[in-house]
Amino acid sequence: MNRKNGDQLKISAETGDIKLLYAVIQDDPSILENIDKIQFVDTPMHIAASRGHLEFATEIMNLKPSFATKLNLQGHSPIHLAMDNFQRAMVSKLVGINKDLVRVKGREGLTPLHFACQNGEVDLLAKFLTACPDSIKDVTVRGESALHIAVKNDQYEALHVLVGWLKENFRRGARKLQNKIYNHKDDAGNTALHISALTSEPKVLQFLVKKTGIKLNAKNLESKTALDLVTTPEKKKILICAKAKSGSKNTKAVVTLAEQLIFLATIIDIRTWMRRIKTDITEEQRNTWLIVATLVATVTYESALSPPGGIFQVEQ
Repeated sequence: MNRKNGDQLKISAETGDIKLLYAVIQDDPSILENIDKIQFVDTPMHIAASRGHLEFATEIMNLKPSFATKLNLQGHSPIHLAMDNFQRAMVSKLVGINKDLVRVKGREGLTPLHFACQNGEVDLLAKFLTACPDSIKDVTVRGESALHIAVKNDQYEALHVLVGWLKENFRRGARKLQNKIYNHKDDAGNTALHISALTSEPKVLQFLVKKTGIKLNAKNLESKTALDLVTTPEKKKILICAKAKSGSKNTKAVVTLAEQLIFLATIIDIRTWMRRIKTDITEEQRNTWLIVATLVATVTYESALSPPGGIFQVEQ
């Protein structure tokens, strides 16, 4: 790429000069294509988005749609930069053109939705959820959901928007999605309740306990519940009043996936065995064998729950 043309292209983006943009393109028709071949780069769209040049950014996006999702050396896309520079009109414009930009993952896996939760941009958050409902499913490189981020940053209003949207969502599978988001665990096994017990104001913890279906006794990878992590007497009182338990007292047995598969394998063996002999025995003998098979399956299932040494405790 000719350095002079590169400099002119940068000036056109900084000033929002569409005429200069096309003058550069006429002199070097492959200039945008050559920029697109670079994996991490500040494109003209990055510059225009951060400066708030709506028409220029739209023009570039029409010419080269891939620029809208490209990351620069700092791991930011144009919409990330627009948010970082408080260019709300630009953000709305970009999402209006392509709603999936809400799900673009930048540095550390943060999407524009996560940015909105982190900074308490509740109007943008509501717009993002409305435009791109599936964006609620995205998580960061640490496995944090939008709920985690809002709680971690003590963004009480953002938390309200997220929970309100989940409750008002009537799309197919809305109830399952709501439960999944409420109880999602990050890479350390912490739910938003764990994070709230550690970092947020008591009113955030109170809201999670009272207004969501979050599991009070979920354990993280260290087998600790929110009650084990609570940092103040006030927050401890909130959890105890809600009948939360510590990890050491929460001893309910849960069947692991491995135990379920062992049980299913046994059942399949029994069914195969029954099919093989059913043609060689009388109806009375068949009924007797069925009773025996049922007892064997029951004993097998119970042994999976109570192995030698006592009940195997797993994370809830």
